[in-house]
Amino acid sequence: MEIRDAAAADAAGIAAIYAAEVRTGYATFDLEPPPAAHWAELVATRHGAHHLLVAADGGAVVGYAKSGTFRPRPAYDTTVETSIYLQRRGTGLGTALYAALLDRLDDGDAHLAVANIALPNDASVRLHERFGFTASGTLHEVGRKFGTWHDVVCYQRPLGRGRP
Repeated sequence: MEIRDAAAADAAGIAAIYAAEVRTGYATFDLEPPPAAHWAELVATRHGAHHLLVAADGGAVVGYAKSGTFRPRPAYDTTVETSIYLQRRGTGLGTALYAALLDRLDDGDAHLAVANIALPNDASVRLHERFGFTASGTLHEVGRKFGTWHDVVCYQRPLGRGRP
């Protein structure tokens, strides 16, 4: 298994993983998956604390983790939102991939990482808590997908070496 920066050639694999979650899961509230071109643009426009990492097995993308804009206002520039999507779960892949992303964020200039988790999602809650994220609040019934309302719990984690 290789964890590395995403390349333009990974866009289709990333798009396929995300599309599967859009169509069958509620970890994202997107109702239509974006095309591979969307992911290729993210690869091309990475900068600063905006990362897109992939886990590849034999060249095939089996997971990705990313950090990006939390909110599009200048006062939020040092806060990033993180996310992770996996083709395979329960193998330790999520832990390895998220560790790589958070290591990069801890070495950068961002101040805070935020993750919003649609509930129920015990595996994602455990993953975030394992990496020092703490729950900062719950938004009740903010997303409706597949005919069901979902709460979203907001998690946050200070970034940087030596921060609590």
